[in-house]
Amino acid sequence: MPIRYSPESVLIPTDPVEILQWAACHIEKVGLHQGRDIFAGAGRTVTLACSPRGAIDVAAGDARRSSNRYYDTDAIRRGRARALRIFAEHLAGHPLEARDPHDAEYLHRGVIDQWSNAPGRTTAEAAQALRTAADPAAHLF
Repeated sequence: MPIRYSPESVLIPTDPVEILQWAACHIEKVGLHQGRDIFAGAGRTVTLACSPRGAIDVAAGDARRSSNRYYDTDAIRRGRARALRIFAEHLAGHPLEARDPHDAEYLHRGVIDQWSNAPGRTTAEAAQALRTAADPAAHLF
């Protein structure tokens, strides 16, 4: 089922495929930011150009949660971690193994950041990579 993208939505997906799809829509709207930081400057992260990792963070609820709603933060955290893994493994072209969850997230973030900071990388390429990674048919491992 296609996601309904809205940068102001307080509905937070927990499914990693939905997180990746939402992140693709988001990066198309705000633009790609390259550099050390995952967001371009100060302000509301929902409106700032971002890296693919920043888009995944916003998709998983950063700066979008409402105090009037209950969120299953454990499910969101697991979905975000799985989305990062799926995207990093898609970019690497092979499974990425780590000894513990902290090392795994560090590894996944590094692969994503290296890819997104490549000279000449475009917003369209980032959005397409997120969408391709979100396609369950593309999951070879």
